[in-house]
Formats: sequence, structure tokens, C-alpha cells
Amino acid sequence: MKTFMDDNFLLQNTVAEQLYHEFAAQQPIIDYHCHLNPQEIYEDKRFSNLAEIWLYGDHYKWRAMRANGIPEPLVTGGPGVSDYDRFMAWVKTVPMTLGNPLYHWSHLELRRYFGIEETINEKNGPLIWEKANAILQSEGFSVRQLIRNQQVRVICTTDDPTDTLEFHEGIKGFSDFDCLVLPSFRPDKGLEIRRTTFVPWVKKLAQAASLPVDSYEQFLFALDNRIEHFAKVGCKLSDHALDQVHYADASFDEVSAIYSKALSGQTLSLEDEQKYKTYTLIHLGEQYTKQGWTMQLHIHASRNNNSSRFDQLGPDTGYDSIHDGQLAYPLMKLLDGIEATGSLPKTILYSLNPKDYYVLGTMMGSFQDGNRPGKIQLGSAWWFNDTKDGMLEQMNALANVGLLSRFVGMLTDSRSFLSYPRHEYFRRILCNMLGEWVVRGEVPHDMDLLGGMVENICYRNAKDYFDF
Repeated sequence: MKTFMDDNFLLQNTVAEQLYHEFAAQQPIIDYHCHLNPQEIYEDKRFSNLAEIWLYGDHYKWRAMRANGIPEPLVTGGPGVSDYDRFMAWVKTVPMTLGNPLYHWSHLELRRYFGIEETINEKNGPLIWEKANAILQSEGFSVRQLIRNQQVRVICTTDDPTDTLEFHEGIKGFSDFDCLVLPSFRPDKGLEIRRTTFVPWVKKLAQAASLPVDSYEQFLFALDNRIEHFAKVGCKLSDHALDQVHYADASFDEVSAIYSKALSGQTLSLEDEQKYKTYTLIHLGEQYTKQGWTMQLHIHASRNNNSSRFDQLGPDTGYDSIHDGQLAYPLMKLLDGIEATGSLPKTILYSLNPKDYYVLGTMMGSFQDGNRPGKIQLGSAWWFNDTKDGMLEQMNALANVGLLSRFVGMLTDSRSFLSYPRHEYFRRILCNMLGEWVVRGEVPHDMDLLGGMVENICYRNAKDYFDF
């Protein structure tokens, strides 16, 4: 029987142990997709207690707490509820998460950041609270120090085209902080033309670009202007939430008329939306190629399912799930539409539904161009798939129909500054998978080959792919 979470945690054979300790563990981290707040990095925020850094905004934990019967005020906060009360409600929940990565992540976070090795439960809760809070108040335990602690070299936040990016620019001036903090361009609000948020967002875009947006042509020019601004601040990636992928052929004149209808408050059809999104995404793809950016497509999330909770708490509060809509044909047509312009950018295809891995994995091969290794990527196991089994399923699918060796590896997709041990979790799972292949005689026991592959997936592939 192995000790819980010892040095060889998740490593089930000596090859896996060697691959992790000699090749994976020392690699720096590139977090090329996350939702960290750049203002908090710029201000080098400090946290008053463990609940604030551990529970605020963490909808992964919130979902588990609700499933454990924890009342909502203890989950997201409410009148008369202290941070200690919320912390103890989470501590009560942790033992119920056995089998869920939250159990491992929570223990890893306490160990890697605080050196706390007590098992998380109600009995140990008060001791963990006291120890962690004392460390949080110690000198140097701030946001930028947390990032240094985990050897994070690049962080790509997720940013609206109307954002000023002032904090990204300010972070560049810190000579004692060697982590690049770069924006990512996420124009989702500019694509959702049938939502009530569209027209107000277009007005914000006009203000940000200092340009008129009365016509569709002017709108595209304003978007291009913001792309150029993001590029000047160091942006290397765009990101799109395509919860459902649609494709509809349309001319510029058709889409111009649809845009004008939207600005005048007229009702648009689903077909109008599909034509607008298709034409706009193809245009954006061309612009990303001009900048040398990578386009990320996050597909098949069903968001804000609980309308009453959405009205009460807003988005990103734990009421999302996996979508199962049609994918192969519209995505193929979209990628082909961008490729037909001669401008398909480097692209990462993520799906929240694991049934899509082979659709995406085989579609990638149709659009690799031989000019850049792994130009089209199967994105890492994302969100609900960010589990031991989910990571293995994604990597095995990629290995079966593509080139696992060219994989750009793990990301956090997180709002928490304590999430970087997820990279360690991924690396241990990767090394154990390769070690099992060796034990079964499926690949040679060649540590130069396998060790180099591990280092590439953990760090170098992403560094080269994104041109950091």
C-alpha cells in the first residue's frame, strides 16, 4: 500500500517515476489560457484568509458544495456568513469528493503553497485555517510571489476587445517579475448579435477604438483596430466560446444588412445570426493569421442552464454542463472557409464533450499544412474533462489519430492563483501513461526519446508554438 500523495503520487512504475522526477518536475509553466485578473497581478494583491484565495469565484468548488447539501449563503456568501463559515463548509465537503480531482487538487494546493500536509476534513479544519492564514500574512505571500513559487513563465489572461489593457502594460515595467502576463483577444460579445448585450457592446467598441461603427464595414475596421492594439501589448492568442458551431454562406452585403437590422433593434432570425457569425469569424481568422496569433475555439459548453440562479448570481457560478450538438459538418465548413482565404491561423480545437475528440482529432489532419509542426491542435482536456480519466482519454485520442509528441500541453482555465498544481497533476498522469506503455512493451525504454517528449509537452512545445 502506497502512502497518500507521496513523492511518487500517481506514478505506478519506475519508468514513470524517472520521467516525472528527471524530466517533468523541473519544467517551468506556460499557462496559455486562464481567467486570472491582471489587475490583481499588477497590484500584487494579498489575501486576508484562506477562504478568500480558495473559495471566492471558484465554481468548481461551489458545484461540489451544492451537491453536498451546503446552503447557498455558505457557497457564494451571504449576510451574516463569515469566511470561516464558508471555509468549514468546504472542509466538510472535501472528504465527499473522493474520486473527483478536487480532492487531489485541494491537497496539492495546501502542500505546494503552504506546506500543510494534514488531510482535509472537519477535524483538521481549524488547524489548517490557522496555519494557512498565518502564512498568508507572512512577508512575500502575494499574488506575484505565488506565481514565482510555481515557476510560471507566461500567463495569458482572457480579455474583451474593449479592455484598456493598462494593467498588462503596467506589469511589463516590473523588473523583478520575470513572468510574461499577456492578454488574449476574446470577442464573444461582438459575435452574439441576437443578444441584448450586442448593441451596448458595439458602442463600447466604438469608444475603445475611437472609431465609428455605424456600418458593418466600420465595425470590422474597429475590431481590426483593437486586434492591432492587443498585438502591440504582446497578445499571441484569440479565444472564442462556440457553444454550438454553425456555418452559413453569406455575402458581405447580406451581413451588412443583418448588422444594420441589429443596430436598429429589429428581430433577427437564427439564420441571420449564423450568417453574421460565419462571415465575421472568417474575417477574424484572416486577421489572426496576419498577426501570427493562435485561434482557440472552445466548443460544446451549455452555459447558465439554471435561469433563476443566473438571474440571482450571474454567469460563471457553476450552472453549466456539456453540450451535445452537431459539430463535424459546420466546423469543417468554418475551417475550410477560413482556409479558402489562404489565412487559416494556428488553431486549437477544444470540446467540452469527449465524444468529439475523434471528430476533432481527425479533422485536424485535414488542415495541417506541413509548414509548422502541430499547426492544428487538439486542445487539452477542458473543464469537466480536467480529470485523471479525462486527461488520459484526450491524450490517447490524440496519440491514436495525431501526434501526441507535438501536443502543447496543459493549461489551468482558472480564476485562482492556487491552481498551478494542476500542471503537476497533468505531468504525473502523462509520465505514468508513458511509463505504462514502456512496461507493456509498446514503446522502447529509451529515456532520451521519452524524456525529450515529456519536456516538450510540458513546456517547449507551447513556448515554440505560441512564439513566446
